Amino acid sequence: MTAFVRRLAAPQPGWTIDTDVIVVGSGIAGLTTALDLRERVDRVLVVTKGVLSSGSTVWAQGGIAAAMDPDDTPEEHLQDTLVAGVGLCSEEAVRVLVTEGPHSVRKLLRRGAQFDLGPDGDLTLTREGGHHRDRIAHAGGDATGAEISRALVEQLEAVRNDPGIEVIEHAMVVDLLTAAPDADGRPGPVCGVTLHIIGEGSRDGVGAALAKAVIIATGGIGQVFRSSTNPASSTGDGLAVGLRAGAAVADVEFVQFHPTVLWQGANARGQLPLISEAVRGEGAYLLSAAGERFMVGRHPLAELAPRDVVSRNIVDVMREEDADSVFLDCRHLDGAFLERRFPSIWASLAEHGIDMSRDLIPVAPAQHFHSGGILTDLHGRSTQRGLYAIGEAACTGVHGANRLASNSLLEGLVFARRAARDAAAMVDDAVLEQLEPVERAGESALVPATMRARVQAIAHEGAGPVRDGDGLDDAAARLDRIRARFHTEPVTAVMPQTAEWETTNVVATASVLVQAALMREESRGGHLREDFPDTDPAWAVRLGARLDPDGELEFMKAPLELG
Repeated sequence: MTAFVRRLAAPQPGWTIDTDVIVVGSGIAGLTTALDLRERVDRVLVVTKGVLSSGSTVWAQGGIAAAMDPDDTPEEHLQDTLVAGVGLCSEEAVRVLVTEGPHSVRKLLRRGAQFDLGPDGDLTLTREGGHHRDRIAHAGGDATGAEISRALVEQLEAVRNDPGIEVIEHAMVVDLLTAAPDADGRPGPVCGVTLHIIGEGSRDGVGAALAKAVIIATGGIGQVFRSSTNPASSTGDGLAVGLRAGAAVADVEFVQFHPTVLWQGANARGQLPLISEAVRGEGAYLLSAAGERFMVGRHPLAELAPRDVVSRNIVDVMREEDADSVFLDCRHLDGAFLERRFPSIWASLAEHGIDMSRDLIPVAPAQHFHSGGILTDLHGRSTQRGLYAIGEAACTGVHGANRLASNSLLEGLVFARRAARDAAAMVDDAVLEQLEPVERAGESALVPATMRARVQAIAHEGAGPVRDGDGLDDAAARLDRIRARFHTEPVTAVMPQTAEWETTNVVATASVLVQAALMREESRGGHLREDFPDTDPAWAVRLGARLDPDGELEFMKAPLELG
């Protein structure tokens, strides 16, 4: 097996800045962390690949789950989450999520987020798959993420002139900076980042930002796959930079494929339109090509079963009928209600010539959410000193083998506040101090951007919604050959630039994902193995991975409760 690179080939930094804490990413997790840190430390740097409003949060349609109804309880929310996670959740982490969730949502409202309200002025709460209560708060019908992003960006824009906070947009973090290695040769504590200004940032070229702590909030890994609901910026950067810096990752094999993504043909690529689970929550049916409601009788919750169950059944039906899609049927629902409740989806479908009140909507599963990421404790601390991870880039143990609908925004909110408090306290108490970065040992290389489509096809074919050992073994071998070709003998013609850095991160993320999926010989949650169709109690463990001092990937079984 070819070793992984320990750093990306890049020009030497042409400038250096100092700060207390760096936040990488501008979704709900990153923005919340930055705002909370500003109240607690002297200097905060926020780095984002696009503009502040371009984080993954803006695409979230369904809503944010929290036990806000008087008839609901955190304990009921906990139980629904544990069921969806199929025995792999950290119950302690879930308890943190559901107990701190309502207060965190109320603070979000105080920060200006405007959620949909009923005639009595209370939050309008709806239900989505896997929930046994109405506990999904939403905004603009199906534009919850966009509203949350607007409110948080507005708060941050208001303090742009604050000397204690700096925002660098259009900037990609190339690598984490680490201090002197330990006695075993592993990278030392994280002490900053190298970053490249893509073209419209406030500084030029490649620079180094030194900090006492770095918080990764880079979102998901959607662009590892051929089709995804994730934005183009979701190239697994957080997982890859954390891995290269010595941090452990976990649950990487658990990828959630959203059941109802608009089918646009076999050649569709990139970010595809999502048809929110909330549409089924309002009564839409799933139909086979034969016009039959196939989820009835397959699960007690029918169309509102957990996403992995629905996706799996859609794949089965498509195979049975040799079809490319199934259909979402809203024709029995009132058109005026649909347009009012789902204005964004209504408009998106109209652009594709579909009237959701009159037409069947062709849908099929596509990559949507990653339950794994950088392994953290309940305060967002990774296994690498000085490095935190939050949101989709982290593995807190909240989601287990499958995320419960609308828990992702809540996780970003709750654990962002925890990470901000912890990092600030560590800096204030001088537990985390500024260390001197040293160059990490090991290879540096790049994979050309022209390879990305091939890597995405390998991931889709080998590690899609339904997997088997032969397919995963073949995918692992093909990815190993790509790494061997470009890592062992670096191609000098490959220029160090954004597309190449992203593609190298995609290759690293896909490689870890495929190898983890090959090792887990069972089916559980988002991970379905046709050759191991049953859930095996012996696999009720977290599968972690990290790079050894030689850049070789090593796996270990970790307990569910890390504290």
